[in-house]
Formats: sequence, C-alpha cells, structure tokens
Amino acid sequence: MQKVKLPHQVEPVKSALKRSDYEGVIATKDMERLMGSVVSSDEWVEVKVQFKKDAQGLTVFHGTLDTAVVLLCQRCNEAFDCPLHVDFCFSPVQGQQDAEALPDAYDPVEVGDHGEVNLLQLFEDELILSLPIVPFHAEEACAVSSDDMQFGEIEPEQKQPNPFAVLKELKRDQE
Repeated sequence: MQKVKLPHQVEPVKSALKRSDYEGVIATKDMERLMGSVVSSDEWVEVKVQFKKDAQGLTVFHGTLDTAVVLLCQRCNEAFDCPLHVDFCFSPVQGQQDAEALPDAYDPVEVGDHGEVNLLQLFEDELILSLPIVPFHAEEACAVSSDDMQFGEIEPEQKQPNPFAVLKELKRDQE
C-alpha cells in the first residue's frame, strides 16, 4: 500500500458535502507532544477518516488511528511496545452553545476562523489521551515480580499527648 500523507488542515463542512473519505498516514515526527510522552514510536500514524452529514443534518467525521509506541514500564524501568488504536467521532462547532446542543455520541471540535480543523493537532490529542496513565508490562512479562513489590509494613503512629489537655485541667480548676 502506498502511504499517502493526509492534509493537516481540513474544512469539515465542505468535506462532508463531498462525502470525502481519507485513508493515509501522518508522520509522528510532526507530533511533538506525543513524541515527548513516549520513548519512541512508529514513523507513521495510519488514519482512516470519513466525512458525512448525519440524519439530523449535522456535519460529522469519524474514523480510526493506529500506531505503535514504546513506553517505559513504571515497575521495572524497561521499555515495552504499546499498540495504540483510537476510534473517534467528531462534529465541528463554533462555540460553547453549539457544543452543548450536540448529541452525546459526537465529540465537539471547534473550527477556526475559516471553518478549518487542524487534524494533526486533533489526532495528536486523541493519541495522547489513549496512552495509559501508568504504563507497565503485563505482570508475567515484567522483570519485577510481585514479591519484589512489597515494601514492608507501616508501623502504627505513636499516640502523642493532646496539647489542649492543659486547658482542660485549667477549666476544671476554675469550676
């Protein structure tokens, strides 16, 4: 398959009227924030996106993103492969009021002054959100066993005297 680079900016309304379908790639080297969050990644993100009008007449674009990244295991500090697959469904809006009127099935995406959406930034955000919060191997594949993850017991806190006990004694003396 030939790798066709997708545009970074697109007008979703015009694309929906044309019922455009895009299938291609976006270079991960252009996604600086994603690259800062991972050890390394595949060279390309495979993208499939389809623009259309739904039954209510709303402009919608949906599709998938696929790539693989290398993350650092938080248990053993070793690198491991993590495939990323993202399904998305967006509808362009021009303000908070439009966003609140959307059905729950669609995520709002704000269009620019010229009715364009920055696909590169939008797809980068989706990939970052799909990263695990705490990356780690499966327990059987990790170099650190469950026995190595025990850190001992916490000793009970010693009871300290109440600093207001003296005031309580003074009050009793006055009565």
